[in-house]
Amino acid sequence: MKIGFLTIEYPHPNIGNSGGIGTAIYSLVRGLQAQGHQITVIVYGQPHDSTFKENGIQFYTVENKAVKGLSMYLTQKKIQRLINSLYASQQIEVLEVPDWQGVTAYVNTPCPLMMRLHGSDTYFCHLENRKLKWRNRLYEKRAYHQATGIIPVSDYTGKMSNLVFGSSRNYSVVPNGVDLTNFKPVAQAEPNIILYFGTLIRKKGLLELPHIFNAIHEKNPEAQLVLVGKDAADVITGSTSVWAMMQPLFTAQALQKVNYVGPVPYAEMQQWIGKATVCVFPTFAEALPVSWLEAMAMQKPIVASNIGWAPEIVTHEKDGFLVAPTAHQDYAACVLEILENPTLAASIAQAARLKIESQFSIEKVAQQLVETYQKLLPKGN
Repeated sequence: MKIGFLTIEYPHPNIGNSGGIGTAIYSLVRGLQAQGHQITVIVYGQPHDSTFKENGIQFYTVENKAVKGLSMYLTQKKIQRLINSLYASQQIEVLEVPDWQGVTAYVNTPCPLMMRLHGSDTYFCHLENRKLKWRNRLYEKRAYHQATGIIPVSDYTGKMSNLVFGSSRNYSVVPNGVDLTNFKPVAQAEPNIILYFGTLIRKKGLLELPHIFNAIHEKNPEAQLVLVGKDAADVITGSTSVWAMMQPLFTAQALQKVNYVGPVPYAEMQQWIGKATVCVFPTFAEALPVSWLEAMAMQKPIVASNIGWAPEIVTHEKDGFLVAPTAHQDYAACVLEILENPTLAASIAQAARLKIESQFSIEKVAQQLVETYQKLLPKGN
């Protein structure tokens, strides 16, 4: 198939930093290419328009239109013209589009649009119980109802998206996947290293993590907390730095054992995961987090949130631990159990790798996605 992806992020030097959605698409593109599919990637929100080809992938970057009050609409029309041109010239047969901010709400195209639900702003605001911009809801709901097919990365995200958009659309779950050739077990773990990687942001539980680590440090003063990822502003307080908000929440002694590395290139992330004894993800709002899959693929025990989507990845006490992010003492106890019980840690870690191999390898996910596209495509395509 000739498959296109529309995204606001993708890990490439010409495009900029990327979060979990970009890395999920990156892995998926590699998996689809390996199966012989032709890939085009359109990245909007870029500094300028450009096109280039690399490793057989055709890239288009799109600069957003800057007109007060009309920027989003005009940008969508610009994207529409590009999509229609690519579809008319038979460079793409189907386009995977995001749910975030409803970027295809006013895109009129004969090209089938498969909406991948990584989590819309409406979805995340509902999970976090915070105020939603009316325009985002309008655009996201319109785009949701207009999409040719709906493909959530978890059943929880599919159900919640139907709820928040007042819909009963059928959907087909295709999870995120992980490239097992890049994320594989390594024999370089260091003792007592607790790793969080991802954006430092409230919704991922970063304001709970200091309290959890304080409880860990009290019982195990040798434990170290390593944070890898970009800092973010806080939507509730307006602070420009969640990391700055976190620091006063640590005890003075625990803070001395915290190492905030900052963002690192995607290619270096495996090295940081490899050093970890355990990975922690006390998040409140996700769809199906790639970071969990990457840690488990590298045979690391994880202690993660027990909310919504979590049981679709982790079986509690078999291939990981699931704990409420606000249950600081319980969360700390699970981490300490892994740090202090190497036999248990090894058992959990091995089961985690087997889970990823059996359900979340990028080869299996890519094949499942193509089959889903073919099922959802209008007859005659």
